[in-house]
Amino acid sequence: MSRRLSCAPRRVLAALLLSVGLSGPAVVSAHENHDSHDNHDRQLDAELAQWERTGYNDPKEALRGLQAMRANRAEAHRPAHALRIDYTIARVQALAGDMDEARRWADRLEQRPGGRPLALLLRAQVQDRSGQPVKAGELAQQALTDLDPGCPQEMSSFQLAPDCDWRSSYTALRIVARAQSARGEPASAQVRLLRALALAQSAGDTFATLTAMSQLAMNAQDLDQPTQAQQWMSQALQLAQGDVGATVRLRITESTMAALRNDTKSQLALLEDGLRLAAHTNARREVASMQASLADAYMHTQQPARAAMLARQALPVVLEFGDQKLERTLRHNLSVSLVLLRQFEAARREINRVIELARGDNDAVRRILQLRELGEAYAAVNQPREALRLYHEERSLSAETAQRKRESALRQLSHQYDSEARQRDLELARRQQALQSQELTNRRLAQYVGVGLAVLLGLSVVLMVVMLVRVRDTNKRLKANQSLLRAQSERDPLTELANRRHFLSVMDRQAGETFRGALLMIDIDHFKQVNDRHGHAAGDMVIREVARRISQAVRSDDLVVRWGGEEFLVFAPTVAPAALQHLADRILSGVGSLPISIPEGSIRVTASIGYAHFPLAPAQLPQHWEQAVNWADMALYTAKSQGRNRAHGIEAVQADDAQALSQVETDFEAACGRGLVRLQTLLGPELPGEALP
Repeated sequence: MSRRLSCAPRRVLAALLLSVGLSGPAVVSAHENHDSHDNHDRQLDAELAQWERTGYNDPKEALRGLQAMRANRAEAHRPAHALRIDYTIARVQALAGDMDEARRWADRLEQRPGGRPLALLLRAQVQDRSGQPVKAGELAQQALTDLDPGCPQEMSSFQLAPDCDWRSSYTALRIVARAQSARGEPASAQVRLLRALALAQSAGDTFATLTAMSQLAMNAQDLDQPTQAQQWMSQALQLAQGDVGATVRLRITESTMAALRNDTKSQLALLEDGLRLAAHTNARREVASMQASLADAYMHTQQPARAAMLARQALPVVLEFGDQKLERTLRHNLSVSLVLLRQFEAARREINRVIELARGDNDAVRRILQLRELGEAYAAVNQPREALRLYHEERSLSAETAQRKRESALRQLSHQYDSEARQRDLELARRQQALQSQELTNRRLAQYVGVGLAVLLGLSVVLMVVMLVRVRDTNKRLKANQSLLRAQSERDPLTELANRRHFLSVMDRQAGETFRGALLMIDIDHFKQVNDRHGHAAGDMVIREVARRISQAVRSDDLVVRWGGEEFLVFAPTVAPAALQHLADRILSGVGSLPISIPEGSIRVTASIGYAHFPLAPAQLPQHWEQAVNWADMALYTAKSQGRNRAHGIEAVQADDAQALSQVETDFEAACGRGLVRLQTLLGPELPGEALP
């Protein structure tokens, strides 16, 4: 969901106009002249922000108003003011979808004194509106380097100086935060957004404040902090009271958050309320955004025809304004709906258009979601080859994004620990300086009182010993915390199992070039239905209980890993090939034999398993552990595609050399059909015909 640069509400503008009107007599002091100039700057900033907000839905009216300001006021004789007006004209051109004109404005702004950071920021906004958030973030960071010296850095002492262009810094910070979120680094994005919020609050700009809070709410959702996300959204809604346009935009954000929680009922209610409010305004773009969100909701509730209809209704408005970011969302929803309607050729055209719009973009989070939804759609209409291709592409991209997210969180923690260590060093330095001063005093007193010198020296030694002991204890605690952080980074916090990072470290130590042992890839069947019907809390209880049952079913020297989401991996390094089938059967029965208790009652869940013993019989060709994981994954997918609640094990593969083995791996399904792969099949426990509570 895109966020727009905010502007001051009309009541703030009225207050500023009133303050100008009460500026005093004609003869004023230099201090009063400075205050009057400052008030004029604030008035201009508020008017430009209001015209920009108007330009979101009516760019022609906004451009007429801005051109009138440029031509009829004394602003043309104030280079700084003329620069701000021209920059706002260029931003409205970008809002209108005229990216070429906005780029030409950026080139002209760069040639003017003080115009370079605004030109960089304008180019960043063009990239952002073109659906290229990562490139936009790089340009915004360059602009921020030029803008930052005039604005405060410390969050605790935000006092806006006269040379602080707070609105440009605010915009740049939000664009950089969006880029960091797109790269899967929400912890870093939160730091930028908190600083943007502090700037808006220091400037007293209500609309900018609630917009930053809305973006913080979405970021908290990315950080799996639902309570914090709701708190930010509640504060934003409180500030937006009486501002229909702001409330409409917040409804769009709320509906997006509900969609991420799989709360379709709330999502639809919020969108319908937003459409009702938008009917009283000229909010064509907000209506198109809500139609796009409704199309997404209908797509996820198995109503593809309605989803396709809404997407096509919204598309002309989106194309009129050149909003490529929203166009990508609409065309993706349309492509998924067309797949579900079995209109494969039309779907491929929309998919290709989405890929073309995303060219050069590194928004991995959006791409993962799109791959997952397309894969599920192809699977739903029995297109296993395309579904499997998308499934593997999504898995690979998800692993990369999860790694970046973990690294971002670790950098944030490391920064926190480094700050604490620096504070301790400063405290120690202050104490050492005090000690040195005391020693100098003692030397002067030594001329008069020898006994006093001995006493003071003794006290100094005691203080030094105490401080050295404290420093040693502090260093021990710091090392212990670092060790704990490393250990926690290799454990899954929900299940207390090893995570993917721990498995990779085990493979680095043990596997070498030839992987030996057995792998079992386990997936909870229909887990999305558990989340949709009973909520994420119940889903977490199911994941924890399944993890416990798997751990009970394996042997003491087997490694159980939470591979991601509802998937688990078991590495059995010493199990014999003949005993592997019994191990898979124990896991299959352990997971599905008994119901799992949740707050609403109990539910029965089953699992699908893919397993194999390596090197693969009969040729015993050497393989890397990553290839072994892929073989187990393909066996799992076969089990899922043939009905779930079963285990498929690779008993033998007819391949005499590495090239033949690679060909089998490339088209596993076809190889099974030709008899090149012999599979073992184990059926899970039969379930009674009871419905989920």
